[in-house]
Amino acid sequence: MHETEHINEKVILVGLDTGNQEMAERSLDELAELAKTAGANVSGRLIQARESAHPATYIGKGKLEELKDLIWETEATGIICDDELTSAQLGSLEAELSCKIIDRTLLILDIFAARAVSGEGKIQVELAQLRYRASRLTGLGRSLSRLGGGIGTRGPGEKKLEMDRRLIRERISRLKRDLRDVEKHRELIRSQRRQSGVKVAALVGYTSAGKSSIENALTGAGILEDAMLFSTLDTTTRALTLDNTQEILITDTVGFIRKLPHHLVEAFKSTLEEAKYADIIIHVVDASNPQMDEQMYVVYDTLRQLGVEDRPVVTLFNKQDKLESPVRQRDFRAEYSIPVSAKTGLGLEELKKALLEILRRDQIYIERLYDFSEAGKIQLIRSRGQLISEEYVPEGIEVKAYVPKDVYGKI
Repeated sequence: MHETEHINEKVILVGLDTGNQEMAERSLDELAELAKTAGANVSGRLIQARESAHPATYIGKGKLEELKDLIWETEATGIICDDELTSAQLGSLEAELSCKIIDRTLLILDIFAARAVSGEGKIQVELAQLRYRASRLTGLGRSLSRLGGGIGTRGPGEKKLEMDRRLIRERISRLKRDLRDVEKHRELIRSQRRQSGVKVAALVGYTSAGKSSIENALTGAGILEDAMLFSTLDTTTRALTLDNTQEILITDTVGFIRKLPHHLVEAFKSTLEEAKYADIIIHVVDASNPQMDEQMYVVYDTLRQLGVEDRPVVTLFNKQDKLESPVRQRDFRAEYSIPVSAKTGLGLEELKKALLEILRRDQIYIERLYDFSEAGKIQLIRSRGQLISEEYVPEGIEVKAYVPKDVYGKI
């Protein structure tokens, strides 16, 4: 994997104001948080107001001179641009500034590389890194490219650029095969869940909204919690029992962020699809963040891209402990809006009640007396429904339970 060694680097943040100065400032604030997470020190920032990025140098000539002076004054070792740069912009900026040039995508990829723990996470990150690198290889045009491998494509006669391209293509192919095997395993697990009838709720939200903290508070999952962005890359699934009888699985997912690199969306598709195949979406929002509304928009837009638009949504306005007093905000796209605090436990019982109400919609309540010879039906209720009570009387077995609609006809 192409990981970047984390050393103390001094960087200058560079962004564009394309018509909304406040939005540009906020985006750069988030970029500063990303830089901090990656281990860099921000020594300055520069924003240029222009309609779009300069095709060659990202910012205009005047701002480029200003940036050169800022680098010299602060002794910065590099710059971080707030957008994904083209190979031409990357090359031009390196030639003009003679320092390390990092764009938002590369920065996020670096953080992901440092945070990936599982085999799947590492494959996904390396795949995204290689796709990013492949799209920025410059040099000989496609017309001079040697295709394929084998005789005639190896050895001293092969240009370094062509060798890089070939090696990257081969490595991407291997990683995609490995990832397909992982996806098959993940689909098998999803299939087993569907057959068991156990419902799944996916925790989604902006990065650092507190999804892992919520899962830990609900299930004692023991997932890493910290204030850094993207502390969770690998999904975890834990069981939660509601009302002593109803079980539901809670799945944590990777956090969303504005300008999420398309390389990452593609590589992490199988992980992000946990939300697509979930029965309920639990949208975790950082209620203490002044950019809360924008972050909620990014989450819903990402869910729309994934095709997740027809699931019941419960929105949790988390981190109420950071506010002066709990505030009951409203998300009009959600069926339930609940103020919560993973730290104090506020609102978690209300969340469980909401989840139970959603699950009960697809269930039928029964009170039946079964003959002793029908014990197999009770076993079916146990495996697919929620057995509330079971009492043996002289006439048979008295049962109170909730069962899924597709099971009702069988029992």
